[in-house]
Amino acid sequence: MRILLYGFGPYREFHDNITAHIIRSLPRQAGLKKLVFPVRFQRRQFIDALNRHRPDIILGLGQSSRKRIEVESRAINRRRAGKLERARPILKDKPKSLLTSLPIHAGRWAEISINAGDYVCNYSMFILLEEIDRRQLRTRFGFVHIPHDCDQRKAIGYVQRILQQCRVL
Repeated sequence: MRILLYGFGPYREFHDNITAHIIRSLPRQAGLKKLVFPVRFQRRQFIDALNRHRPDIILGLGQSSRKRIEVESRAINRRRAGKLERARPILKDKPKSLLTSLPIHAGRWAEISINAGDYVCNYSMFILLEEIDRRQLRTRFGFVHIPHDCDQRKAIGYVQRILQQCRVL
């Protein structure tokens, strides 16, 4: 079982990103590849990771300003770099949304979300889900948003439980 776990580096006013801390703090494990992407609307970085690592499962982590950990259920074909910018499609002539395919039990510390926003987290989700679908890969994909001010030990534990669930799928 090959698992690709990714998160992001700093962006905007955030000089740190909790997802990078989580990923770096997890111990090395056989079959687990950990990546921290720069926060950019750059399709190639996500497709290259998919091609290079050929994962059975992809779990993405994104930092949020939300109150709770949220398990994303879909990616929306919409992006914008800033709140004042008009949203536009990520890919023209593609569905308005794509469903995630990795069953993640939200648990008591998390909620299910139907809106991953329109910034780079959602962009990465849509790009990867569309590529998986287009190529008819059997790769399962899930994504979790973690509040920037979340207790890191709690967040690390939550991600470790998801990774354990992935290994029994």
